[in-house]
Amino acid sequence: MYKTFNETDLKHLQSIIPRDRIYSGDEISADYSHDELVGVSFNPDVLIEVLTSREVSMIIEYANASKIPVVARGAGTGLVGGCVPVSGGIMISLQKMNNILELDEENLTLTVESGVPLMEISAYVEERGLFYPPDPGEKSATIGGNISTNAGGMRAVKYGVTRDYVRGLEVVLPTGEIVELGGKIVKNSSGYNLMGLIVGSEGTLGIITKAILKLLPLPRKSISLLIPFDDVISAISAVPDLMMTKVTPTAVEFMEQEVILDAETYLGKSFPDKSSNAYLLLTYDGVSKEEIEQNYDAVAGVCFPKGGKDLLIIDTDERKESVWPARGAFLEAIKASTDEIDECDVVVPKSMVAGFVEYTYHLREKHAVRIKCFGHAGDGNLHVYILRDNLCEDTWKKKLIDVFADLYEKAAEWGGKVSGEHGIGLAKIPYLRHGESQTVWNLMKSVKTVFDPNLILNPGKVVTFIAND
Repeated sequence: MYKTFNETDLKHLQSIIPRDRIYSGDEISADYSHDELVGVSFNPDVLIEVLTSREVSMIIEYANASKIPVVARGAGTGLVGGCVPVSGGIMISLQKMNNILELDEENLTLTVESGVPLMEISAYVEERGLFYPPDPGEKSATIGGNISTNAGGMRAVKYGVTRDYVRGLEVVLPTGEIVELGGKIVKNSSGYNLMGLIVGSEGTLGIITKAILKLLPLPRKSISLLIPFDDVISAISAVPDLMMTKVTPTAVEFMEQEVILDAETYLGKSFPDKSSNAYLLLTYDGVSKEEIEQNYDAVAGVCFPKGGKDLLIIDTDERKESVWPARGAFLEAIKASTDEIDECDVVVPKSMVAGFVEYTYHLREKHAVRIKCFGHAGDGNLHVYILRDNLCEDTWKKKLIDVFADLYEKAAEWGGKVSGEHGIGLAKIPYLRHGESQTVWNLMKSVKTVFDPNLILNPGKVVTFIAND
């Protein structure tokens, strides 16, 4: 299907891109063969570091004419194999396209190249009294990667996800053409929402090189509340009522004691309270501490009748440093507690979260495997981790297949979807295919072929093209 990359192709690329930004063979670091998905590794034939949209365009135009596969890569922090070059070919690294181009305070927008890390965007705008709300857990991820997966994070409860803060995109199509989609405008009913198709498409329809992001005024104060419960089901059962109170929390997280203990061990820091089996972690923001404090009685009035045992106010730097680093380290802490993990990034209606967590307890017994769970109780996005421990390879693979089949079948039964914020990539294609109707699957494939008829962009991701599919 694809042309085998050869010396002629390499020489052509070296004629359009400076040689000191082109790597081939053993010159390519093994880091570029994988992302954070364990056990999946493929090498590109050539790695090119680009500096401009024009360079991306020239590379893509040649690759399309020659039918050479192309994979765009940011920081490589994905969890589903989304930037793994399964067909070899050309890998385009966008990390050096890392310039903040314009802050437009009148229109509350920030224009950036796609390789700018999320943490740099947040720091830049907050220093100027502004706010970019999307808050995925991996702050070193690039904005292009965030947009490509429609990343979410803990603040999605109140502020939404990445899609809600993308006003405009510059995209290089598989033909090499550069298109501008959207802009600084707030409203747009001008034809099909092509920009919306690019957001979340994981580099399979076009390569994002520039983004115009929507900003908000920076909230002056943010305070978290930690509420211990006897069990996580009681904790999560309080969430629907919390969401009906006068003020929407910025974040609503649930966590269990065993994950907190993992984080303590991993970080070498003490959590402020670990005497209970489960916790809700709420965050509220506003213009003043006094404004936020008005929510405390309402939170207590909801949580205490549901089994909440205390209301711990996380309002000092010391307390924040004991809570939020632990929450941010949950994934790495779970990884460190076992030999290997795999994740189900499932999303269900908010009313089903407690039931779904309870269902994971059933699966622990059914499949005789350790499962740990935490997530965003306020938006229905759960992170369910299956732990390998000392299982042999064959047993581990079999259990993964069986557990994932049960998890995604239950999610579909309850009106959920395969991924809330990590995307599909390579790893979740079978579950996406099983979870959607043939009509929807065919529409997805049709969109792919309209944008990319030669199927050169990030092949083997999101949708596949298999005979008799």
